[in-house]
Amino acid sequence: MTDTPTQLFIGGAWVDAADGATMPVDDPATGEILCHVADAGAKDAQRAEEAAVQAQEEWARTAPRARSEILRRAYEIILDRTDELAHLMTSEMGKPLAEARGEVAYAAEFFRWFSEEAVRIEGGNGVLPDGRNRMLLSRRPVGPCLLITPWNFPLAMGTRKIGPAIAAGCTMVLKPAPQTPLSSLALAAILKEAGLPDGVLNVVTTSRAGEVCEPLLRGGRIRKLSFTGSTQVGRLLLAQSAEAVVRTSMELGGNAPFIVFEDADLDKAVDGAMVAKMRNMGEACTAANRFFVHTSVVEEFGRRLAERMGALVVGPGTRDGVDVGPLIDRVGRAKVEELVADAVERGARVLVGGRTPEGPGCFYPPTVLTDVASDSRLMDTEIFGPVAAILTFDDADEVVRRANDTPWGLVGYVFTEGLDRALSVSERLEVGMVGLNTGLVSNPAAPFGGVKQSGLGREGGRVGIDEFLEYQYLVVPVR
Repeated sequence: MTDTPTQLFIGGAWVDAADGATMPVDDPATGEILCHVADAGAKDAQRAEEAAVQAQEEWARTAPRARSEILRRAYEIILDRTDELAHLMTSEMGKPLAEARGEVAYAAEFFRWFSEEAVRIEGGNGVLPDGRNRMLLSRRPVGPCLLITPWNFPLAMGTRKIGPAIAAGCTMVLKPAPQTPLSSLALAAILKEAGLPDGVLNVVTTSRAGEVCEPLLRGGRIRKLSFTGSTQVGRLLLAQSAEAVVRTSMELGGNAPFIVFEDADLDKAVDGAMVAKMRNMGEACTAANRFFVHTSVVEEFGRRLAERMGALVVGPGTRDGVDVGPLIDRVGRAKVEELVADAVERGARVLVGGRTPEGPGCFYPPTVLTDVASDSRLMDTEIFGPVAAILTFDDADEVVRRANDTPWGLVGYVFTEGLDRALSVSERLEVGMVGLNTGLVSNPAAPFGGVKQSGLGREGGRVGIDEFLEYQYLVVPVR
């Protein structure tokens, strides 16, 4: 931990909080304090905003190829330091090292992807229908951005936002989650090493999110907000952004249905369930929340899933052979405990797991519930833990209706061997993404995002950079 920055990163310099405040960073596997980092307040937010505003004009004029090469160098540095970054992530967040290494690769790929998109920002031209004028279209950076990232993918959520902002020519103030600030600070150091000019990226770690973010959103100089987090907080930030008409993109909560039809290949379905449910200990907005399994195969599916879940090894993420690390904190674990207890009180049967282990850390065992009542709280609450709740259905119309009966619409999973059914059900699901016979949808080359109360806009893919660009239309008389 001694080599990891613990100060704020403002204007290219490492600085303490103006009032000297610090906050602890805990190890969720032990409950012990790893270190203390600077705890920014309103004055620090103003300093970061000023640095971003002052750097914006020159950064916007920087050649696209120069921006591209900075991202490419950062991509290579991240990959070279995979083990170092993975250990750092596991220490502050808890996920097993193998999974942390996977996130490092995933995070780096956003920089590689957007390094290639930086040189492909296009406009357009043509004669207008009246024949008297020519239209020239150019695309320009939206301006200084506020980026707010969550704790569950602390490195990848940073690169997914920073990558397109750099590629587009925008400066940034990044506020990482207070539980996992170290990965973001390490990322800032890597970008500085890669040649990112001072003031383009500014990182403010803080436990005082309202004090830091609200003045920036209401002040009129931040022109873009990109947020990943809960729907509840997203609504609050949208309200704060309205006063200065800040452009927003939101990746919010999910309540993903996982649908297994009677003709599904159960080997594929169980494999997909393990990925869709257990990636990141279930602490993912894409995690399968509600398992709808056809009545004719529910017993077999439940048995196989319980066997697989029960075989997973729970323990500190740094230990060899561990499959499931701790949840992020005791509040997160208590939520999972309460949701499972509520489901059991309403008649659910526990096939495996369901009991909190004794000892230090925020561990919770992989759990499979069956005979889950439709009015259980976990049916309309994002679980964010290693709990699979199984319900049954009898026909496609019924399951589509029940899957769509939620204010969220991020992702859905469909398992069937019938092509017509696969396409028709996928098209009827009110979600932004569908995993068809697979439990993994995330890819830097694909547009990530949802509908309804799961968010606004898309991240990644060809459209990811659009969130950080504006059009300018220039009319020129035809002579």
